[in-house]
Amino acid sequence: MRAKLFAGVALAVVLAAIYWLLHESGAMATILNRAALHDHIASLGAWGPLLVIGLMVLAILVSPIPSAPIAMAAGAAYGHTWGTLYVILGAEIGALTAFGLARWLGGETLRRWFGDRLTVGLLGSQNALMGIVLVSRLLPFISFDIVSYAAGLTVLSFWRFAIATLVGIVPASFLLAHFGGEMATGESDRIMISVLALGAITLIPLAVKLVRDRLRRPPP
Repeated sequence: MRAKLFAGVALAVVLAAIYWLLHESGAMATILNRAALHDHIASLGAWGPLLVIGLMVLAILVSPIPSAPIAMAAGAAYGHTWGTLYVILGAEIGALTAFGLARWLGGETLRRWFGDRLTVGLLGSQNALMGIVLVSRLLPFISFDIVSYAAGLTVLSFWRFAIATLVGIVPASFLLAHFGGEMATGESDRIMISVLALGAITLIPLAVKLVRDRLRRPPP
């Protein structure tokens, strides 16, 4: 247990150091600048997709790094189809890595502390936890990174987490990549359509929940 504690501290230090290096080297400014990041990705040729995937993984593991500019730059560089594929691949790898790290570092400790209580109620339901992860992926205002780490501390199985994450990230990944591609064309009407679509997909889970709550209410 002490070895895992040291490993957790070392991991936190490494991730903090990576963020500091990105900030001090000016790389963070490039990541935050969609146009500059697009130019850098395009200049790498065949290595560009690997940079997109790597940056997406890093954005999941190091929470302060935003993923939206990376996704839009990928769409601008490779179009909404290939751009979406690279974004999904990076986000999925990053989420699974965060999930695995949290489970390895903290899962056993929580089981020792709480025992069978972890399997009680929603926290013990595989279907409920899978649904929570899926819905959270559709809501951009819920931290993708925190959900990935937190899910690793629950009893949710690895494959269920992987499926829920994959299904949940496809719509937003496509729209962000598509939005980036449309911004690269500079056509304002198509950009507006992409913005409206991105907003609509954000409202879908909220609308579904509202309808379900209304249907469950007993008649007056």
